[in-house]
Amino acid sequence: MKISSIKLVTTVTLFFLFHTTFSQALDLGTASKFVLFSSNGAVTNSGISQITGNVGTNSGSSTGFGNVNGVMHDGDSASARCASDLLAAYNQLNSTTATFFPSSSLGNGDTLIAGVYSITGAATLNSVLTLNAKGNANAVFIFKIQGAFSTSANSKIKLINGALACNVFWKVEGLVSMATRTAMRGTIIAHNAAINMNAVDTLEGRALSTTGAVTLNGMFAYIPTGCGSTVLTGPAAPALASTACYALFSGNGPVTNSGITHVTGDVGTNTGLTTGFDSTLVIGTIHKIPDTSTSRCASDLTNVYTYLNTLPHDIQLLYPAQFGRNLVLTPHTYLLNAATVFTDTLYLDALGNTNAVFVIKINGALTTSTFSRVILKNGAQSKNVYWKVDGATSINDNSIFRGTLIGNNGAIALKTGVTLDGRAMTTVGQLTSTAITATASTSCLLTGLTEFKARDTKREITFFPNPFTNAINIKTDALQIRDLRFRMYNNLGEAAMNISITDEVTQLQTGDLPSGIYFYSMLSEGKIIQSGRLIAQH
Repeated sequence: MKISSIKLVTTVTLFFLFHTTFSQALDLGTASKFVLFSSNGAVTNSGISQITGNVGTNSGSSTGFGNVNGVMHDGDSASARCASDLLAAYNQLNSTTATFFPSSSLGNGDTLIAGVYSITGAATLNSVLTLNAKGNANAVFIFKIQGAFSTSANSKIKLINGALACNVFWKVEGLVSMATRTAMRGTIIAHNAAINMNAVDTLEGRALSTTGAVTLNGMFAYIPTGCGSTVLTGPAAPALASTACYALFSGNGPVTNSGITHVTGDVGTNTGLTTGFDSTLVIGTIHKIPDTSTSRCASDLTNVYTYLNTLPHDIQLLYPAQFGRNLVLTPHTYLLNAATVFTDTLYLDALGNTNAVFVIKINGALTTSTFSRVILKNGAQSKNVYWKVDGATSINDNSIFRGTLIGNNGAIALKTGVTLDGRAMTTVGQLTSTAITATASTSCLLTGLTEFKARDTKREITFFPNPFTNAINIKTDALQIRDLRFRMYNNLGEAAMNISITDEVTQLQTGDLPSGIYFYSMLSEGKIIQSGRLIAQH
């Protein structure tokens, strides 16, 4: 009984010692910003890998990488500091006291709780290993492996009940080898050994070596969020002013359309003519000739361009000719310092921050492939995406482009079947569209409303409730406005309603409309006097 009591006290003491010492994630210092790093060794990529986080080595070179969503640091002050911080982190992990001693064969469907796990020799990861935080977001998992560490194909780490990859650490005293399609989570620190990762692997964490090469081939690796990491917001957005009300615009050049094009937002130019647009397919004003609105927009456009052009960049994407290709970007200001070719797909990941801003600055022309796509993830919104292009822009057939495109001294061509979720504007140059759908990510009411309210604010037409469910009411002094008509369109520009308004309060039944965002215009004698947005929620 006495021996059992001593063992119990020892176990309890170690338990509380662990939770006192490791209630928070290990402090990696500047190494936390690196997703791939070696203090002494080459860092080499082959294939198309998607990388988020800094990459580098303090003694050697980083080669074979395409565009990286991070900064490359080879043999500079940042890599020297990272090497120092990595050694400190290794020493801290190495000095921890083990609380569990599992088999060398990890995974196989097992579930582990927070703690320090020690394996005296080499270890393997097979099938699925589940890490259970039991509802504690600060739960820390440390694996101390005194030999090599390898994974089998398709093995994975699964996190449940609040477990976070930023709280998982692997200290390995030997070669780390991840087989194809491994889904690894946590920060790996290999001591005096290489790290090899293979095709279709996923690493939510970091691969860091004190001495040894780091190699990868066509994989997805990104630094984890949480554990006090900085919430990315991106830069401050430019003040769009009157440009917010336009979907298509040129400060100096014709704006022409061919084919059936749907536009939500104003269309126009301040020098030249605007032609080819069907007014029944445009929710907004077609400024066929320059007017006071286009003059104001041209001036505001210059200000927007100047702001974006002078905005300092956080990350330079080093291979403009290889842009897209499933690249993932997070809220930052990016620079591509040459003509850019956008192929296939670009992902913009807001990391859960719906106000996060993305700015992509291109010092040269922009061309996309057919069927290119900008895909928004985790709260990213088109209204928070800005493109600055110094040169001509060609958005190729059937592409989906998102954000406000500001061109400078270059033509813009929106080709057949393009979906533009945002705006396309150039300071100088022709703008052409061919059977497209363009929807300005409207943060203001359209120009028609602004001008109408300036004439007589007492005549503003109101809608309630908004958002609406099965019905919406339109209130207006109908006797004061002649030939009043209400038009409503869905986000694709397709007509949802088109009716005459004759009463002061008109109730419209909307139960058959799908949930979503709708755009409306109120017309008097065929002219738009008010436009805006309505939301259906069922």
